[in-house]
Amino acid sequence: ELTSALVHLKLHLFIQIFTLAFFPATIWLFLQLLSITPINEWLLKGLQTVGCMPPPVSSAVILTKAVGGNEAAAIFNSAFGSFLGIIITPLLLLLFLGSSSSVPFTSIFSQLFVTVVVPLIIGQIVRRYIKDWLERKKPPFGAISSSVLLMIIYTTFCDTFSNPNIDLDKFSLVLILFIIFSIQLSFMLLTFIFSTRNNSGFTPADTVAIIFCSTHKSLTLGIPMLKIVFAGHEHLSLISVPLLIYHPAQILLGSVLVPTIKSWMVSRQKGVKLTRPTV
Repeated sequence: ELTSALVHLKLHLFIQIFTLAFFPATIWLFLQLLSITPINEWLLKGLQTVGCMPPPVSSAVILTKAVGGNEAAAIFNSAFGSFLGIIITPLLLLLFLGSSSSVPFTSIFSQLFVTVVVPLIIGQIVRRYIKDWLERKKPPFGAISSSVLLMIIYTTFCDTFSNPNIDLDKFSLVLILFIIFSIQLSFMLLTFIFSTRNNSGFTPADTVAIIFCSTHKSLTLGIPMLKIVFAGHEHLSLISVPLLIYHPAQILLGSVLVPTIKSWMVSRQKGVKLTRPTV
């Protein structure tokens, strides 16, 4: 399935360009309008960092599978997007925010390499030797990864709100929450419209993968990136808030929409079968 998904270049290009080019550029334009509002400017910068993040490895795949969409394409694009994000996301952050001139560019990539790539390579090497043992014992990796993710969210929240200098007003926080849900819904609708056009060449199952992979953003990669790129920044806590909201919001919104998207996909697939000529 992964091999067959690999050759679907049009699908991969659509998802990666939308995620790492169209998404951050659109957010930047949107923030030019929001800059005249009284919303906290560092929360707005945090929204821009959300736009620059790569797709997550887990949530988009899980929701695509729950609907019955193109799971192989979701797995490939989530993993490939994460690798691209290691290089492209820091560049986007520096391009749109330009706030990390004090951090050497080589240092950013070397720290990300040690944090993300090295553990992955070691894991793949070790897996070759203990694969049979893992299949017999079946360790609860799902529960472990969920616990680690919860700990990342918890510690980041603690870092954010234990800062005595944090200047976070309720008005800005509520507006950011509303804006995040609006952005997610708008982009999900946009990807749906683009991928269901008559000449798009995408199947209903492809559309499901596109909707989730193009609009979801990674927290597990995002937080380490922010801590590396904005190391020592006095407003790092505020910048992190939108990403902390976006991650649970995308899971909540996606879960709520699963039945609706699934019924649409099933009806479309039935319609395609009915219109095929019989021999």
